Amino acid sequence: QVQLVESGGGLVQAGGSLRLSCAASGRTFSSYAMHWFRRAPGEEREFVSAISRSGDSTYYADSVKGRFTISRDTAKNTVYLEMNSLKLEDTAVYYCAAATIVVRTITDVDYWGQGTQVTVSS
Repeated sequence: QVQLVESGGGLVQAGGSLRLSCAASGRTFSSYAMHWFRRAPGEEREFVSAISRSGDSTYYADSVKGRFTISRDTAKNTVYLEMNSLKLEDTAVYYCAAATIVVRTITDVDYWGQGTQVTVSS
């Protein structure tokens, strides 16, 4: 069992930056590829970014490529999402997720966090 707790969300102006954190419980953090998904108001939950178990490979949705950076700290059992040049359309609830391999669909996720709200204002 893996428990995921996100933090770092909030209100930011367009063009600004935020860093999300996701702390994972248990001793098996390195056994999971870690992900960020998001759900905008009235939309389906969508893939944002992922990082492999080793941290050697990262993946991004086209909409965030070049603006967001995912990383993981195995010693702290934590995955991060650095978000720069934020746009109004980045407003969403952001969810941390764990799966044994890198996935892009919500049905393949093994564990979810509770989500953290990110609101980008003009």
